[in-house]
Amino acid sequence: MSELWCEKYRPKSLSEVKGQKRIVERVKAMVNNKNLNNLLLAGPPGVGKTSMILAVARELYGENWRQNILETNASMDRGINVVRDDIKNFARTKAIGDAPFKICILDEADALTKDAQNALRRTMELFSGTCRFCLIANYSSKIIEPIQSRCTIFRFKPLNEDEIKDIIDKVAKNEQLNVSEGAIEALIEASNGDVRRMENVLQSCAAISPMINDELVYNLISVAKPQEVKETLKRAVDGDFSGAREKLLEIMLKHGLSGLDIIRQIQRAIWSLYIDDNKKLAMIEKCGEIEFRMVEGADEFIQLESLLASFTKR
Repeated sequence: MSELWCEKYRPKSLSEVKGQKRIVERVKAMVNNKNLNNLLLAGPPGVGKTSMILAVARELYGENWRQNILETNASMDRGINVVRDDIKNFARTKAIGDAPFKICILDEADALTKDAQNALRRTMELFSGTCRFCLIANYSSKIIEPIQSRCTIFRFKPLNEDEIKDIIDKVAKNEQLNVSEGAIEALIEASNGDVRRMENVLQSCAAISPMINDELVYNLISVAKPQEVKETLKRAVDGDFSGAREKLLEIMLKHGLSGLDIIRQIQRAIWSLYIDDNKKLAMIEKCGEIEFRMVEGADEFIQLESLLASFTKR
């Protein structure tokens, strides 16, 4: 178990990339023509942005793919010097082999300072003949407009339940794990579309036991079971404030949850309650208000009690 599964099961070709069918088709057409635009890959973490561009490099360069790419993480090297030195030196030299260009991959590009982005803009112009740039960001709005206009923008979406389940089945088969249906549902809920998070949780579970159930998953990710949160809400909605308060305290102490952790679970659980939709909307609105108060420094448990009290009155 020395290797992280999120690296071990990283797609090796574009056909293995899950959940981004339309994007893969468009990029594959570029690869088949031995051409590639500057790219801006935007979307939440763990949905295949880095995996896809590395798969592109493998298909373009074959065995020489490592020599023809430069990977930088802008969250660590975010200043102008990384653009002036490392990236410029890489971009000005020709690719190894018969490849028409090299690829410079800037991960977490939305962490680059404005000065660094302006320097990068000029570098992209000067070395367009020898290098293609791939910027990977969670928020494309943090990339300056001149760079966005020089890139083809692809917006990635979180993977759906079926796609994550396929990946779980593949990993379980290769690692000889017995993953119960409850554990699969827990992993899907915990990942929230983030495959990297799902694989890390699954690997942690496998280090404890090859027989993986939902209890093991919830213990490792330190979240309350959805049924527990739902029971707390049901008590509050039914008018049992004391019972709801006791259950909430029990959940927080049992799983070591902060107020912000539990309120996000409460918000998700509200939609599964069998109550009028207008009441659900009012409850969600109250959740937002209470979360804001906690972020501003209010006492977490008093605010959660206030939240349950407002649910009991409705």
